[in-house]
Amino acid sequence: MKLYCSCGEIRSVGLVYMFNLIVGTGALTMPKAFATAGWVVSLALISFLGFMSYMTTTFVIEAMAAANAQLRWKRREQEEVNDSDSTSDYSDDDDVIVRGRAEPETRPILSIQRSGGHVDHFDIVERVEMGQMASMFFNKVGVNMFYICIIVYLYGDLAIYAAAVPISLMEVACGNHSCSAGSVKYNDTDPCWGPVTRKDAYRVFLSVFTLLLGPFTFFSAQKTKYLQILTSLMRWIAFTMMIILALIRITKGPGEGHPPVASISGVPNLFGVCVYSFMCQHSLPSLITPISNKKHVRVLVLSDYVLILGFYVLLSFTAIFCFDSALLHDMYTLNFTDNCNVLNIPALRYFLGLFPVFTISTNFPIIAVTLRNNWKTLFHRDGGTYPWVVDRIVFPLITLIPPILVAFCTHNLESLVGITGAYAGTGIQYVIPALLVYYGRRHLEPVMGRDAVNKHQSPFRHSFWVWFVVVWATFCLMFVTANIILNDTKK
Repeated sequence: MKLYCSCGEIRSVGLVYMFNLIVGTGALTMPKAFATAGWVVSLALISFLGFMSYMTTTFVIEAMAAANAQLRWKRREQEEVNDSDSTSDYSDDDDVIVRGRAEPETRPILSIQRSGGHVDHFDIVERVEMGQMASMFFNKVGVNMFYICIIVYLYGDLAIYAAAVPISLMEVACGNHSCSAGSVKYNDTDPCWGPVTRKDAYRVFLSVFTLLLGPFTFFSAQKTKYLQILTSLMRWIAFTMMIILALIRITKGPGEGHPPVASISGVPNLFGVCVYSFMCQHSLPSLITPISNKKHVRVLVLSDYVLILGFYVLLSFTAIFCFDSALLHDMYTLNFTDNCNVLNIPALRYFLGLFPVFTISTNFPIIAVTLRNNWKTLFHRDGGTYPWVVDRIVFPLITLIPPILVAFCTHNLESLVGITGAYAGTGIQYVIPALLVYYGRRHLEPVMGRDAVNKHQSPFRHSFWVWFVVVWATFCLMFVTANIILNDTKK
């Protein structure tokens, strides 16, 4: 469905859609990451990572335009072949031979435009997903590496979701809501219901979560428009409440937060959390393509990134100066469920505590089905079909079991988000967009000609920026890996 409306309405609707796409679970883990890394380091790093994410977003948009142009070129070439075949009965054999030689496969598309109106071959009118772009611009190894990267990222997503919901339920069920907690830091071995510890309660809720939502992996699941509206509304209400409540407490003076200025040990995890929180590149085709007037799409994307950066900074700074850094939860909403000095209305405390349960539970089946379909695509062979058992049982099971096992082993959301963002997130947000735009340009130059201008070309058009992104991503992966190894050695 295309978004047919005035330019002002297009920009405002697109702004909201992109904001909702990017801002999600990662934002709830950001305050603790800020407190761990220090407020100055966090501000500098998130600003730079926001810039890097914006750059690679423009790379993906340019690659989408290049993919649309290549699809048009292939259709036009096919039309030329069909026209040639239809007139071959009226041509002598020599003419057919000459004609067959006269149309090389890489003839510039500008030379075969037909009369009857100007056609911009770089218009983004077809939704070309990242997997399809990878198939068009990468070789077989590159395509397989793309699918492996997206699969690992989706596994991380599912593990985060599978842990976040039971954590929220455990905190609500086992926490102290008598307005006497606030400064208490619970351990997994603390009792929840009599002999049942908090860790046991977490695993009980995880089992229930798996039994209720796991079966959706075996079927098709689609999010309805009304469910999207409801979850978006809840997200806006929850985030706005948390920011306002923290600001009120800070302005009244009793803020407990005294975060460090800088702490290098917290940087690797902050990097992963920030990458995860700015993730949108894999969903851009579904977001950008339906907009009918894409003239201002670059301004739209830049405006969204500025707004989201400001939102993340506001959310995290109000959190780290309102709450004691040592008491910040992995899931920020939980800081409001057991502290009546910040929020003394029980119904609202329960709403914030259960907010992740409602929003994440609606996304889990969608991500699971997406991961299952990516597994099928990775092993698909032309002309082949899967046996019923493999298609309906094996693929859903290899989709569901690994993230549930990870969630059973750990519920450290900050680490899950950090690792997912630092590794798979770096590939999807940095490496893949850079390589897509690089090879997309190389593929189109022979067929489009050097004079063709991609109107959606990234403002970072020089090849220096492509290689800068790749080098930056490589450096970050090495830094994060080295930090993990050093920390494990110390332990």
